[in-house]
Order: sequence, then structure tokens, then C-alpha cells
Amino acid sequence: QVQLVESGGGLAQAGGSLRLSCKVSGTIFRINTMGWYRQAAGKRREMVAQITNGETTYYGDSVKNRFYISRDNAAKATYLQMNNLQPDDTAVYYCMAEVRPLSSSELNTYWGQGTQVTVSS
Repeated sequence: QVQLVESGGGLAQAGGSLRLSCKVSGTIFRINTMGWYRQAAGKRREMVAQITNGETTYYGDSVKNRFYISRDNAAKATYLQMNNLQPDDTAVYYCMAEVRPLSSSELNTYWGQGTQVTVSS
């Protein structure tokens, strides 16, 4: 069974930094794109950053040049370095990964349980 577990959320002051981690567990054949999404209270979930297995990166407009995504294929993990945090970054952050389990020929999208990030002004 594939599971994604996030860590690293918490409280930060405006201008501060946090680093989120997400580790994928289970018997896995391949991980394609990994990424981070967020959902603020009363708003739709939005893409924050994605990284392909070729390490091409994509960012949402509101986080460009502040947030940086990376991955460690050996560790089956992805990371989100968040700098110059602002109150508008307050949200639940979700990790996602496109995974093909060893027991399947299909590529499915899996999600973590979410981690709260709160930025105070």
C-alpha cells in the first residue's frame, strides 16, 4: 500500500522560512511527478510546485522565487523550501506523487494527509 507522509509544517513569522518534507512508503516500481498543493480556508486547492522525474520544476505564480521544490529518488522523498513566507501562504499543504506500485501496471496519484502552515504578520 502506497502512503505519503508530510512533515515540517508549523508556525512562522512573515519573512521567515519553513521546509516541508514528504516521504513515500510502500512497494513501488516507479515515481513520476511529485508535488505540493495547498488549500487555504474557504479556497480551492491550488498547485504550489511540481517536479518531474527528470527534475523539471513548475511553480505557482504566487510562490515563484520564494519556494523551491526538490526530490531525492533514493529516499523516495520530495521537499519544499519556503522562504520569505507571507500570511497569504497560510494553508494546509498536501504532498502528491504519481506512483506505479510494484503490484500494478497503472500509474495513480496519491496524496498525503496534509500539514498545516500558519504565517503570522
